[in-house]
Amino acid sequence: MHKIVIPKSVVDRVVAHRGTEHIYRHFEPARTAFLVIDMQNAFMMPGVAHALCPMAVEIVPNINRIAKAMRAAGGTVAWVITTFGEKSLNDWPVLHEMAGPERTARRIAALAEDNIGHRLWEGLESRPGDLTVVKTKYSAFVQGSSPIAERLRARGIDTVIIAGTVTGVCCESTARDAMMLNFRTIMVTDANAAMTDDDHNASLVAFYLSFGDIQPTDMILERLNAAAKAA
Repeated sequence: MHKIVIPKSVVDRVVAHRGTEHIYRHFEPARTAFLVIDMQNAFMMPGVAHALCPMAVEIVPNINRIAKAMRAAGGTVAWVITTFGEKSLNDWPVLHEMAGPERTARRIAALAEDNIGHRLWEGLESRPGDLTVVKTKYSAFVQGSSPIAERLRARGIDTVIIAGTVTGVCCESTARDAMMLNFRTIMVTDANAAMTDDDHNASLVAFYLSFGDIQPTDMILERLNAAAKAA
């Protein structure tokens, strides 16, 4: 698991701006969605992954705990997965210019819909009532990537909790864009995974300062379990 380090100076700035360390500590579960980003074999399975993030396996238990509690509290669980193919090549050529032909070919092979890399990691506890949303860019909310905003709003969702991999790429991109589309947004400090502790903490700090809240799994569960008990 990542060693989480949020400098006191950062917390002090957040408190000065917002009046509290955790502005979304008391979210309403029935109007909240837990978005699990890219927890697919293409990022987690050695020999299959085109961009292996070993730490992603470590966050699976926390993701399962939050998902179970979210359902019990009347909230929504959504598995957000990346698909990559010819449409992506045409719609997002800048990515392929940056990656080069070899890495692009590996990405296509890992994330094509009929490939084992496209599937969710076997240890994740998805359920029939959960949402599955397919995205084609790093952010699920950016224009043309997925229908997630419309699907969440149709359910009355106004708050999203973000977990998954990689923290500073698809997770943070999705979280930032969710906030800019007027969703209250929380990133889970110990249910996101990056390549290094430094990468992970830098992403959390950048998001926390300007875009939303960051909370550990236990704090999320405290709110969800209290809501389920009250119901």
